[in-house]
Amino acid sequence: MVANSVDRAKVIFGNEIDTADYEKACKGKEKYARRFGDDSNTVYHLRAEEAPVIGKHLGVRWLRPAEPGSDEVFDMAADAAAAPVVSTTPKTISEVQGKPLVVGNIRMGFGHYRISMAIASAAHALGFVPYWFDLCGFPESTCSKLIEHQNNLYSMGSRVSQKVGAFNALYWEPLNSEGFRKLTYNSGDQKNAELMVPIFRDLPKDVPYVGTHAWPAQAAVHAGMTHVVNAIPDNWPMALHLAEGSRHAVQTPSAYQGYKMLRGMDKKRQLKPMPEGSLFYTGHYIDHELVSNIEADCAARRARLHGGCPIRYLVCVGGAGAQQDLIRGIIEHAVPLAERGEATLLVNVGDHIDVWDALAKSVPALSRAKTHFDDFTELENLVSEPGAPKLDGIHAFGYTDIFAAVYSTNLLMRHTDVLVTKPSELAFYPVPKLMIHRVGGHEAWGAIRAAEIGDGTYELQKLDEITAMMDAFQQDRSLVSMMCDRIEEANAHGVYNGAYRAVLLAAGLWPGE
Repeated sequence: MVANSVDRAKVIFGNEIDTADYEKACKGKEKYARRFGDDSNTVYHLRAEEAPVIGKHLGVRWLRPAEPGSDEVFDMAADAAAAPVVSTTPKTISEVQGKPLVVGNIRMGFGHYRISMAIASAAHALGFVPYWFDLCGFPESTCSKLIEHQNNLYSMGSRVSQKVGAFNALYWEPLNSEGFRKLTYNSGDQKNAELMVPIFRDLPKDVPYVGTHAWPAQAAVHAGMTHVVNAIPDNWPMALHLAEGSRHAVQTPSAYQGYKMLRGMDKKRQLKPMPEGSLFYTGHYIDHELVSNIEADCAARRARLHGGCPIRYLVCVGGAGAQQDLIRGIIEHAVPLAERGEATLLVNVGDHIDVWDALAKSVPALSRAKTHFDDFTELENLVSEPGAPKLDGIHAFGYTDIFAAVYSTNLLMRHTDVLVTKPSELAFYPVPKLMIHRVGGHEAWGAIRAAEIGDGTYELQKLDEITAMMDAFQQDRSLVSMMCDRIEEANAHGVYNGAYRAVLLAAGLWPGE
């Protein structure tokens, strides 16, 4: 069911899709409808409650399926007016104080949740009441079943790509860098998005809405929503991320150029560019509490680095379970440094505590680590003191709750010196970064962006490269403090203000409106 007469799978920004490819997209939608059902005539109502963890920190309301049998249409304006939040930060804008803003997202790894938290944080700082709308949160719907199926396929591919070199080189890398890049891929997604419309029925059509993946943005447009921003995550232009009918936000100038020209999205022809008013360069999507504390956090890092304190390494293990062998090697190298008091090792396994069990079994020294599992209050207390002095030695963090699992990295980032991460969404964060091997070709350009700004290393693809860089950090701490300098320079130019701008773009308040 499409909310208007425009067939967004047939013509994309004035570029007509070949008949055979269009028919393939239509057949793909029909296949999913047969497999997961077509609930176009089903009525889904919503309710809202305080979100775990980020409800307290960011004032986030969580949109959930209404109780079975409920026929009450959700009144978002009334719920927002009654919400116990209004931001008191310096960025608050009086005309939006207490008004709702919806963050549309999906649970696919941690990346899209993390970007959603940045958008919600910025919205809260600006005075909005942020609503968390996870398209995977409606288990009876065709929408959630379809996304879960595709997420499972992607997670499986990520894991296999890190274990089978031939699969990675011949299939996974090309799919992630070129397959998802094709305009015809967007055609298929636009057809699938037509199956996602029913769960949007209770949302006001004119509420500001920021989608942190193309599917929530596409579905919102198909549902007739009028103030949709599509916050594109990747620095490598791919048609996968297009949601015509929305305003597209990108994090970097190079992404702006590539998306504007639909670069390489059809190898057989020069495509018409995206029209004026459909694409905006906003900057990196970063949480307000991180952006507003950049100077203080960089000063604390310099004090530790030049004061002879252990260098703090935060290692984030992906939810898909990819890269475990590489992570194990990094940890094995860091453990002796931590035991000698030369480094602090912080390992966050997110909501996969079983990953920690496997690591601890393969690296016996981890049995002596201080574990912090499923106690978010303990983490809050651990980082509440200036400089977080109790973060020494080896620590492990993990949480069953997905909100705690993702947001825990936000708390730890402010108190770490080096974030060890693949060049995905974390590549854009204002913390010194050691970039390890990507999972999927599209991530490569995240590391390129960080290396060019200077707030992170170039992509280190092999274990010996990574450990050599860690040794260099240990011997010459100016390598890390230099990244702090570059972070402050970038911040002075508004590089990390993308989340604020995406929110204001959805509300019609940026740019120049």
